[in-house]
Parts: sequence; C-alpha cells; structure tokens
Amino acid sequence: MTSADPNAALSPVLIALMKGVTYQENDPQLWQSMLGLQARVREYVGVLGLELILDEAEGYAYLRQRPSSDEASALPRLVPRRPLAFPVSLLLALLRKKLAEFDASSGDTRLILGREEIVDLVRLFMPDTANEARLADRIDIHINRIVEIGFLRPLRGRSDQLEVRRILKAFVDAQWLGELERRLADYRAHVAGGVNRKDDTP
Repeated sequence: MTSADPNAALSPVLIALMKGVTYQENDPQLWQSMLGLQARVREYVGVLGLELILDEAEGYAYLRQRPSSDEASALPRLVPRRPLAFPVSLLLALLRKKLAEFDASSGDTRLILGREEIVDLVRLFMPDTANEARLADRIDIHINRIVEIGFLRPLRGRSDQLEVRRILKAFVDAQWLGELERRLADYRAHVAGGVNRKDDTP
C-alpha cells in the first residue's frame, strides 16, 4: 500500500505563489491550505532566496526577494523589480492615500472608484492642457498599467468601476505615505520642468 504524496497539498500552494499574488477571496480552499502549510512554504522558498509575505487579516500573500547584506553572495533575483513611470508612482500614492481615508471613515472593506474619480485624483498634478479628452486618455493609460500590475481590479461587467486592491498597503507603507507631500512637491517640480524621468517602485 503506497502512502499519500506529502507534497500533494504543498505543490498547488507554491505554484500559486510563484505565479503571483494569492488572494483568499479567489480560492478559499487554497488559502486555508496555505495557512496550514506556512512553515513548509517558508522553508521551501527560503532556499530560493525568497520570503513569504502573508497578511491573514487582509487576505493576501505573495513572495518577496529576501534582502541580502552581502551583495557578493546574493542569489540572482527571481522576483524582478518593476520600474514605474513617475505618473504611475504618483497615482499609486494617491490611491494609497484614498484607501487610508476610506479605512478611517468606512466600515466596508472594499474601496470601489470610478475611472472618472481616479482621473480627478491625479488631474491636478498633470500639466495644464486645453485638450481634456487627451489628458483623460493619458491618465487612463496609467490606470491600465496599475490594473496590469495588480493594484486595481475592474469589476466584472463594469470596466468603468475599479476596486483598489488592499495589497497596495504592503507596497506603499505608512512611512512612504507620510512622505507623500514631499513627493507631490517633487512631482509638481517634475511637471513644471517638463523632465521625462522614472521613479522607483513604491
């Protein structure tokens, strides 16, 4: 009689994490399996130079490159850095601020914004233009970029309504948010100077 494969439950969890962010709401059964296998997951990914970031309260988990104090012995990166255009980085900060305000004033857990609301958030920080339609199209490109990287999710059947994913809190932390005014001042200078440059991932 053969024994059950001890990795039968672990493999789906690892595969899901390797593919990207795992959300409790998307697969509750996989999520429960992950919670029970946390120690084994951390041991396995640790060999690859990764660490498991799991927020049980918010219901998401992902893998992050483990920082190394010795660059000479650091492993090659499995999780690539994503350079973001400055307007995208700005919009992420504004969405994070909006999420903090929402959490402070609402008992709901899902922040849903219309595309027009998001456009209005960033409009003040874009160069003045007489062509409002072109400006909205340009901001919409940045919104779609944020959808691609997973911080916004269009509602099913309503692409004009987007949910701000709570994992944004892990990438734009309280300290980063506290520096928002300085960053916004930098962005105003960036717009005024017309310099085309990149900003770091939050």
